[in-house]
Amino acid sequence: MRLLATGLLALLSLALTGCGYNTIQTQDEAVKAAWSEVVNQYQRRADLIPNLVNTVKGYAAQEQKVLIGVTEARARATSIQVTPEVLNDPEALKKFQAAQGELTNALKSLIAISENYPQLKSDQNFRDLQAQLEGTENRITVARNRYIESVQTFNGTIRKFPVNLTAKMFSYGVKPNFTVENEAEIARPPTVDFGTTAPAPAETPAPAN
Repeated sequence: MRLLATGLLALLSLALTGCGYNTIQTQDEAVKAAWSEVVNQYQRRADLIPNLVNTVKGYAAQEQKVLIGVTEARARATSIQVTPEVLNDPEALKKFQAAQGELTNALKSLIAISENYPQLKSDQNFRDLQAQLEGTENRITVARNRYIESVQTFNGTIRKFPVNLTAKMFSYGVKPNFTVENEAEIARPPTVDFGTTAPAPAETPAPAN
């Protein structure tokens, strides 16, 4: 009886392996790992914002609308519960993406006002924070791209026969992904000119009469 049970388990293991069960598990874990990195980088950005806002406020306290806008956008972005269920809920992922995109735009407005305050632009703390913010935005872009690729791989796998049968048996469905709408604009990190200007183009001489 024990030998029979062992044999059935071995056959079941082979069947699951042949039908892609192990591949599904591996790729599902890859998606979760990629998502964790996305969340970590967005949190890293959120952690920079209070110091950035306080630094700007020291030179541009009158820019209340922009300062409040960034603070409120950060609050909305960080209030979203980033649970594993987000990976399987298109609406939840869309809401998360929208909140982070709103924060990105608010940060761009905050950085842009520095053009009107030369002392702020030359402040070392502001320059350091702005450089950290740019680096974090770049890491966010990399993490998002890795997540997108991992989801594409997973979704492609569970659509193929006979893996699709295994996926259905164990309730694995297609995962939602980040949308590419305005992706280039969203991915562009906030930047600020620290005083370097390009040379003015040479004037074209007027044609002789």
